[in-house]
This record gives sequence, C-alpha cells and structure tokens, in this order.
Amino acid sequence: MKTRSITGFTLVEIMIVVVIIGMLAALAIPGFQKIRSSSQDKAVLSNARQLAAATDQYMMEYGKSTVSINRLVGLTNYVKSLDTVAQESYPLVYTAGVPITVTGVGGVRTITYGL
Repeated sequence: MKTRSITGFTLVEIMIVVVIIGMLAALAIPGFQKIRSSSQDKAVLSNARQLAAATDQYMMEYGKSTVSINRLVGLTNYVKSLDTVAQESYPLVYTAGVPITVTGVGGVRTITYGL
C-alpha cells in the first residue's frame, strides 16, 4: 500500500497572506504619496529659483525689471526648458525682487519662492 502525500496551501492560508499584504500596502501608500508630493514641491521650487535668477540676469543685461516668460525660457534664453512636474502653472510675467508664486502644484498646492 502506497499513500500519496498531497501538499499545498489551504484557502485560509492564502487568504491570510493576502490580508497581510493588503495591510502592508495600506501602511506604505501614504508614505509614498508624501514622498511624491515632497519631491514635486522641490522640483517646482527649483524651477522658480531658476526663473528668479533668469529675471535678475535679464534685469542686469537690459535694465528692465519686468520680463515675460517667453524672454526667459527657450533654447537661446536663460532657462533652456521649463518642465512641469505636477500640472503647476507659472506666472507669465516676472519682476525682479518680487516673489514668484506657482499655483496648482499637484492640483491643490501653491508654492512661493522669494523674499
């Protein structure tokens, strides 16, 4: 007489593993979202910093304190490209010494760079 041993996982064991994985994911997702929004904010702040520096440089070269974004951003201008990372909106006109306010970061946040 030979008996066969059948090995495998029971339905209860599989359900427990799925529940544990779900709980771990529920704990991790808010952390990932916080890191994502933080990195978006840093990228937007970096873009605003570049635009402020370009505005200052434009003012020094041309003696005008107000400039449109078209004169700052472009292949032959001060900032080669301005890539949006979170559907944000940048101002269309910049004035040297005036804080830059970027709206709609991530759809809800506003970031101000400057004084």
